[in-house]
Amino acid sequence: MGEYLRARRELTEPAAAGLSVVGVRRTPGLRREEVATLAGISADYYLRLEQGRDRNPSPQVLAALARVFRLDPAATEYLLSFAAARPAPARRPRGEVPPSIRQLLDVLGLPAFVESRMFDVLAANRLATALSPTIRPGLNRLRTMFLDEEERHRYPDWERDIGAMVAAFRASLGTDVADPRTARLVGELSLASEHFRQLWARHDVQPLAGAPARVSHPELGVLDLYREKLPLADSDGLLLVIYHAEAGSASAQALSRLGSLAATA
Repeated sequence: MGEYLRARRELTEPAAAGLSVVGVRRTPGLRREEVATLAGISADYYLRLEQGRDRNPSPQVLAALARVFRLDPAATEYLLSFAAARPAPARRPRGEVPPSIRQLLDVLGLPAFVESRMFDVLAANRLATALSPTIRPGLNRLRTMFLDEEERHRYPDWERDIGAMVAAFRASLGTDVADPRTARLVGELSLASEHFRQLWARHDVQPLAGAPARVSHPELGVLDLYREKLPLADSDGLLLVIYHAEAGSASAQALSRLGSLAATA
């Protein structure tokens, strides 16, 4: 929580918070005292929050800080999730894909796969793997997007998409960032990629939702697709990811040819 507050404070411009700037400022974003004043709390209390010495702020305090930092609804919900631990619902064991979803993947005539909260691919149909060879069980989507050079070139809008992907990854994890598997993945990517380190340090949060996706296929060219992300009930955060194209478009025709390529492979 302290890291998140500090990152948001440094990214909030004084003018955006309604403050006038006089002289040269050595501190990026807002000063701690300014945040405290705008939020209606003491500077000492805000310092304790940022330093992790007070881990139980009230929802009212966090809501006030969200207003100061001008957080959107997704980022505000993420910040409020620090207020108190919530009882976890009963869920399937981690990584278990329901048999009905595996059957759906087999009969679905579109590229589709199931990913975990950590963006591990747990199951995928042939069309998904034909769209991108790295969409197959055992691989992590975040790792391949940063560390696999061929995968990186497969997305013409990689620079735009990757920031959204890291923000969605943080939203998917929620406050559960101390998980050893998460720490290993974040540590690996931080060591291997300066771009990941910069994006991770921003603490951006973006909801897990569908979005346009342009994919460059070696035989089909560039496909303008839409990626849907559908949560699976009682599944520890598993998502069903489906790619589709506008009916009658050139990309839809290319997707139909993808099936024959997958069958040949």
